[in-house]
Amino acid sequence: FFFFFSSQPLIPAHNSSITSLHPIPPSNAMSPQSLLLAILAIASYSASAFAPVTPYTSKTSTTTTQLQMAEEIKAAPMVTGEQLETMLQEWDTPLVVDAYATWCGPCLLMSPEFEAAAKDLEGKVRFVKLDTDLEPQMAGRLGIMGLPTLLFLDKNDDMEAVEQGKAPMAVLKERIEGALRKDSIVDLANYHFFGGPMPTQLS
Repeated sequence: FFFFFSSQPLIPAHNSSITSLHPIPPSNAMSPQSLLLAILAIASYSASAFAPVTPYTSKTSTTTTQLQMAEEIKAAPMVTGEQLETMLQEWDTPLVVDAYATWCGPCLLMSPEFEAAAKDLEGKVRFVKLDTDLEPQMAGRLGIMGLPTLLFLDKNDDMEAVEQGKAPMAVLKERIEGALRKDSIVDLANYHFFGGPMPTQLS
């Protein structure tokens, strides 16, 4: 930074309707007032250079943490293929899987309906979401061909066949391809898992 000071007045030019400035003759000597101003300016700049810096908090990391917390408290959380594999082996409640993709329009439309159904049957039926782009191997094993796909799964009652390796632990009650509203999802769950009436119309 360079500071220029002068105690000489600016002289307006003659023979001109517009006021302009003449150049200031150079001077090697500085007046006491100019020297004092220069010292004060330099001192002020030096102090600002050593001012305390406020720690930077990454907005991205904060947002990611908030999204993770929101995912943890959802009634229908997203699961990995490994987590779903464990659920299919260790049964405690019936299971409904929403196989989806983030680029799928109908999947996005059904997402709040699926979450609402999960809250309505919370404690009775487990609802989970599987991102088929992130888990292509599990999506292939489940035979996912269209999106979204809803899988209604329950524990196999024939434990003898399961123990002998003749039957899988999980039984697929129904596969639905296409988006459904909350009431239809709840009606299907009640029909397959709790002996409710068969839904006559799905929407």
